[in-house]
Amino acid sequence: MRIGSREFDTEHQTYIMGILNVTPDSFSDGGRYDRLDAALFHAQQMVDEGADIIDVGGESTRPGHVQISDGEEIERISPVIEGLKARFDIPVSADTYKSAVARAAIQAGADLVNDIWGLKYDGEMAGVIAGSGVACCLMHNREQPDYTHFLPEFLEDVEESIRLAKAAGIPDGAVILDPGVGFGKTYEMNLEIISRLEVMQRFGYPVLLGTSRKSVIGLTLSVPPDEREEGTLVTTVLGVQKGCAFVRVHDVKKNRRAVQMTRALMRTHDTDAGV
Repeated sequence: MRIGSREFDTEHQTYIMGILNVTPDSFSDGGRYDRLDAALFHAQQMVDEGADIIDVGGESTRPGHVQISDGEEIERISPVIEGLKARFDIPVSADTYKSAVARAAIQAGADLVNDIWGLKYDGEMAGVIAGSGVACCLMHNREQPDYTHFLPEFLEDVEESIRLAKAAGIPDGAVILDPGVGFGKTYEMNLEIISRLEVMQRFGYPVLLGTSRKSVIGLTLSVPPDEREEGTLVTTVLGVQKGCAFVRVHDVKKNRRAVQMTRALMRTHDTDAGV
């Protein structure tokens, strides 16, 4: 698939999306990169470490977060996106679920809209994406984890996002799907969808896995956000094995190495099996 000026071989590779939170209150790194100079410096670090996409977020979506206005979110992310596009030859993603913010981000140079509500929060979002020609990542989400049968209903929810994209005219080749670890799911449901990521392959779209430093890791290991890298790396390895095309992470260097090692082992296994 094409994102910005770059082609991504989503059938045979796993790419790194580096997280750049320009917020004062994100669960893991809030306040560290909410100044333009700090954000661009961190982006340079991630580019040097091998990030394939930079994902810019201007509003924390952690549990219990306080929603900010469209204007404030635009003020946070637009200068950063413009700075990234001026300095680096790398696709930039805007992490937003609001159509006005997405429109401003695209005008600033964003190549992808990463919507944590899978086009279901803002009725104008699908049209903004379709009209601009940028790519999108559609994440699974629910207000509450109120499932009768989790996995079948999860898949139905994802199908609804796909239908919204198709109805708006977003090309299939511009869509990425995200299972939404940490959103609208209990701890047990998060573990289940990570362990059964292969179910996402039935839709025929590239899959992005975003588990980096999330609570499912913290609860499993009983550690705070800044001690969740080992757990994140385990999920990255599993994601590669189950066909994920992208992993969204804070620590680019370690996760890129984990991807490379896993891919090398998978190639050896395929060769030994005569594939």
